Amino acid sequence: MQLDNALAVALTCGVFGLVILIVLWPGERQGARLLAKWGLPEATPDQVAMAVRYLRRRRFWYPWLFVGLPLIPHAGDLQDSNGGGTIVVTLLLGALIAEMLAQRPARTARREATLATRRMPDFVPVWALVVNLLATLAAVVHLAFLGQWTLLGITVAANAAAWLVAILAVRRPAEGDSVVDLALRCRSARVVIGLGTGLCAMTGWTAGNLSSLVAFVVTVAAFRAIAAPPGKLPAAAAAK
Repeated sequence: MQLDNALAVALTCGVFGLVILIVLWPGERQGARLLAKWGLPEATPDQVAMAVRYLRRRRFWYPWLFVGLPLIPHAGDLQDSNGGGTIVVTLLLGALIAEMLAQRPARTARREATLATRRMPDFVPVWALVVNLLATLAAVVHLAFLGQWTLLGITVAANAAAWLVAILAVRRPAEGDSVVDLALRCRSARVVIGLGTGLCAMTGWTAGNLSSLVAFVVTVAAFRAIAAPPGKLPAAAAAK
């Protein structure tokens, strides 16, 4: 019965993920909106096409991840983490798969992106990295105090995956237009660090008391601040 229930949940989640994929499958409008949000309000068709590929490489994996997650032991604990743990983990895993595949050098001869050495602080501000680490530490200590070892492991593993995605985004081979390449790297790194921070609120503070509510609101606010586009792309990262 447990296997049957897991399969039923996996199928339901798969259908849900497929619906999300269809609804959110990006086209030129979504690509142009993404670039406008991240500093390119007048993107060319080639730049928009690059942004569309970027979005599709990530969203393609969502239905399959929604199917697979319920089959993992103790994955049901995420359903109790303020309702959003499964979604956040799915987004993180989709980004991780996309960034791992993007580590392969582009086959095209066109290679305009800057080859300068990059560091994480070039894309994610130091304060955001510190907030992420503090949120993780607070969640780990709280879960250890409550004896919630499964959620503690999920929290640590998911945030480690967020850092890995950010590192891969910073270090992936250059591809295409340099300005778009820089903007999309910045988006990838900031969003996943923000997601990792937000997940700490969802998994680390589920008791339902006032302190948990305050911690949840503060950490979600931190996610919004971290994942927001910068006022301008970092000069150090833009240097050629």
